[in-house]
Amino acid sequence: MRVVSLVPSLTEAVAVTLPGVLVGATDWCSHPADLDVTRIGGTKNPETDRILALAPDLVIANEEENRPADLDVLRAAGLDVLVTEVRGVPQAFAELHRVLTACGAPERPRWLVDAESAWASPPVPDRRITAVVPIWRRPWMVLGRDTFAGDVLSRLGVDHLHAAHPDRYPRVPLAELNAAAPDLVVLPDEPYRFTADDGPEAFPGLPCALVGGRHLTWYGPSLAQAPRVLARALRAARR
Repeated sequence: MRVVSLVPSLTEAVAVTLPGVLVGATDWCSHPADLDVTRIGGTKNPETDRILALAPDLVIANEEENRPADLDVLRAAGLDVLVTEVRGVPQAFAELHRVLTACGAPERPRWLVDAESAWASPPVPDRRITAVVPIWRRPWMVLGRDTFAGDVLSRLGVDHLHAAHPDRYPRVPLAELNAAAPDLVVLPDEPYRFTADDGPEAFPGLPCALVGGRHLTWYGPSLAQAPRVLARALRAARR
């Protein structure tokens, strides 16, 4: 089986479960750290000629991360393209199982079983809290409706204030974000790399939780640790 992955989290899931199956991955596929495959460009600008040259049996993609036009080129060339849709934690588990089965996994890997167990009873605070969750600045953009990361936070007792916004990733002026007076501002390190020196200063007087994007937005092996790691970061920010 020869597989090309256009999604960093799915790259990690396949590489950890089925070593040797992946022959190509994007430049943004950073896990596992020792992944040694042909790099085929970015998620939004893959080099389709390079993918075709790899002659994969399967290309795995995601409806949010990858552009339909690129996937159409691959399909037109005769490649089998599996497109995932992940808008919540249960859907992530279902899609991971579908991807791994398509790639030749005979059964659910141990990490997936552990992840399902971890999310069956995640740690939650004594009371639910509100948050705004920027994912970009210049312009400021936040989590909106129907997102995987939003569902992750909800299951950890955090209600982000733009969950009912018409857009999935709306642009919201900074003054409006501050005026909403959330209990917490959640600042992930991807897609924008918020850090202690780049992000919290925009929200004076509000507690800010710096969290790893891999735990907040990736659906793969990191799901097993995500409830504990994220809950700890959220709790620490409010002390």
